Amino acid sequence: MEFDLFYELAVPDFAGRSERQVYEETLDEIALADTLGFRTVWLTEHHFMPQYGHSSAPDLFLAAASQRTQRIRLGHGIVPLPYHHPLHVAERAATLDILCGGRLELGVGRGFSPKEYETFGIRTEDSRGLVDEGLEILIKALTDPGPIDFAGQHFRFADIAVRPRPIQTPHPPLWMAAVSPESFELAARLGLGVLAGPFKPWFMVKEDIRRYRAAYAKHHGPHPLRLPRVGMTLGIFCLADGRQARAIARTNITWFYRELLRLTAPLLSRLQDGYEYYRRFGALAPLLKGGVNLPILERLGMVVAGDPEHCRKRLRAYADAGVDHLLCAVGAGASPTEQNRQALTLLNEEVLPAFPSCAS
Repeated sequence: MEFDLFYELAVPDFAGRSERQVYEETLDEIALADTLGFRTVWLTEHHFMPQYGHSSAPDLFLAAASQRTQRIRLGHGIVPLPYHHPLHVAERAATLDILCGGRLELGVGRGFSPKEYETFGIRTEDSRGLVDEGLEILIKALTDPGPIDFAGQHFRFADIAVRPRPIQTPHPPLWMAAVSPESFELAARLGLGVLAGPFKPWFMVKEDIRRYRAAYAKHHGPHPLRLPRVGMTLGIFCLADGRQARAIARTNITWFYRELLRLTAPLLSRLQDGYEYYRRFGALAPLLKGGVNLPILERLGMVVAGDPEHCRKRLRAYADAGVDHLLCAVGAGASPTEQNRQALTLLNEEVLPAFPSCAS
């Protein structure tokens, strides 16, 4: 299991940090992580979510990070394809891959915010078709120097040569944000990695991983050219004093999840109603009712907070279940950078070495 980092560029009012300060301090944290054992840093794309997510142009932010780092890979996770023309996505991805020297990881998905869909003039009922066509075009544009043609329901063009070209061949590693069982099946069929969470309880993600790996073997056989890859986002805080780590998580990480679950409540409701497996467990009820606190989040496997021994023990369950990349939301954007830097250093020294693939 590799240890990655995950940022939303949160600017909560109670933390007292400006947007500029959050951007500068996050770049400093990524530069530190580059010297440690972390594999990838991921930024997601959100719009019109004050306090929770100010990462509306993650490719620009990652371009800045690329000039301050040497080895850490840069994950754009995810690009909501319904909001963007796929040829534009391909151009910007290739540009970023050049700037970072071939370290880009590229994730795509549908997005989940009704406000984003409404503001950008996209019908939610078109989202699946836009993603299906967009992904096909994106892969073709990144792989084939062209000229390329396409004729579909949503996109039509002919004789297009996309420039610049990415460094990585055949293209940067591709991932898909997966929520429903169908999306895990689609990612498996296409040979893409999956990015899960952070708003689903662990028991759901564990079942999704099982389904994804079974589907991957069905579509690609027991010895595929590209191995299945599972990334999962987790709120985490690790300090030498476990009680201090939990006190920080109780305020900061809990705030992050309350905001996230408020924003994703409609999506969680559809999961609760639409799948008998999820409904039978009933574990979504406290989340949907807003009863979010640290003990509930820990019980549902969505947060790990404590000293290194506690973190090693809890994280082993994710590795054993097949999580290949653990996307660590260290402090979840609400903690002071001094505390985040302490946690990053301690994770590197006393937790990562317990998982040999990521020991520095």
